[in-house]
Amino acid sequence: MSAVVHTHPAAPGRMPLAVGDPDRLLVFGGDDGAVTLGEFLGQARRLAAALPQARHVVHLAEDRHRFLLGFCAAALRGQVALLPPSGAPGTVAEILQAHGSGGAYRLELSGDLARFHPVASELAEAGVAAADLAAIGYTSGSTGRPQAHAKTWASFATSTAQNLAALRDLWGASQPQVVATVPPQHMYGMELSVLLPLLGGAAVHAGRPLLPADVARALEQASGARVLVTTPVHLRALLQSGVALPPLAGIVSATAPLPQALAAEAEDRFGTEVREVFGSTETCVFARRRTAREASWTLLPGVRLAPQPDGTLVHAPHLPAPVALADLVELDADGRFRLCGRQADLLEIAGKRASLGDLTRRLLAVPGVEDAVVVQLEPERAGGVGRIAALAVAPGLSPEAVVTALRGCVDPVFLPRRVRLLAQLPRNETGKLRRDLLLALLDSDGPPHSCAMPEAGGGPA
Repeated sequence: MSAVVHTHPAAPGRMPLAVGDPDRLLVFGGDDGAVTLGEFLGQARRLAAALPQARHVVHLAEDRHRFLLGFCAAALRGQVALLPPSGAPGTVAEILQAHGSGGAYRLELSGDLARFHPVASELAEAGVAAADLAAIGYTSGSTGRPQAHAKTWASFATSTAQNLAALRDLWGASQPQVVATVPPQHMYGMELSVLLPLLGGAAVHAGRPLLPADVARALEQASGARVLVTTPVHLRALLQSGVALPPLAGIVSATAPLPQALAAEAEDRFGTEVREVFGSTETCVFARRRTAREASWTLLPGVRLAPQPDGTLVHAPHLPAPVALADLVELDADGRFRLCGRQADLLEIAGKRASLGDLTRRLLAVPGVEDAVVVQLEPERAGGVGRIAALAVAPGLSPEAVVTALRGCVDPVFLPRRVRLLAQLPRNETGKLRRDLLLALLDSDGPPHSCAMPEAGGGPA
């Protein structure tokens, strides 16, 4: 697929806060009914006048209409959105403290929005300065302390054009109507359920349905080309539930690797294409693939990768400078690329090599395993090698049965020495797992749901 993506100038200039006809649908399915773009911008102007004076604001609303409203009202006041990796009070307090020098507050709209209903004179176009900061997003903290990454309105506008290039053929000339299971505070959720409606002409469901029946109900409320924006964890839950979904224009997945078998099953069950997008808080989305049929990723227009010994440099139209990622890639002759894991995930034990990602994939392929992750523990002594451990959701299986199933496809030196079975893994709102929580679960006692396996031949692990 080819497309022309226009970058937005870094120099000061005005750009619209939202694009399209004022009568187009922006939000549907919520308690406030259908909301047009014109109505919404009028609401945002009224709310902006009521907000306190500050430089930064933490947006906590889970209702997408209220999140959009708070986000845009604050932008009209020149305030920068802070997007916490979670709504935990400690996390929010830490972010507010870090940005308190210019004034910072938390905003979580609730209740009736009638007081913000606009009058006709307030429906004029609303704009922002393209070079101004729009938001500061945070990494999930899955491998350490969350890191902050600032985004300008110009970069958001260009990355939205990139996302349209990646996805537009799913819905053609129709207006895409998005139902998202991911929070708007996450960069993936921000891109596809906030910016795509504002700057890409889409409409979005007001809620964030999680249970399969709620997802189906939200999709039924769409009147146009339905697009489900979700994660592998939520997609697996939909399939396991047996819920029926209305006709879909497409399913988009991100935040964690999507197994090819899961993507193929979803395409077969729901009669639509599952398109996986690849990106990060640092880079936003920069590649896509149809995972059920493709192993390689297609770069979005203007994106270029430069492999490094310890990761990859990403050059993209929406990035002011190349961004270094920890992901290792292998470039194909046709310009596409394959992911090879991360340097930190690569294992070398007894002269043999493997990756945590591949071991996790093999564990997930064991019949009866519904969710799983493989980790490497810290070495017990200086210069030693960390042991391999696993956590899994596998009703009806014992830890010993899980390891026995792995023996047929995993070298003995990489078999997990400790297996812990749980009712569910401690995934966050986007399906990610924090290493510290996993290690804490492995350290806790819990027979008969855990076991320590004897050393396998082939060297220390």
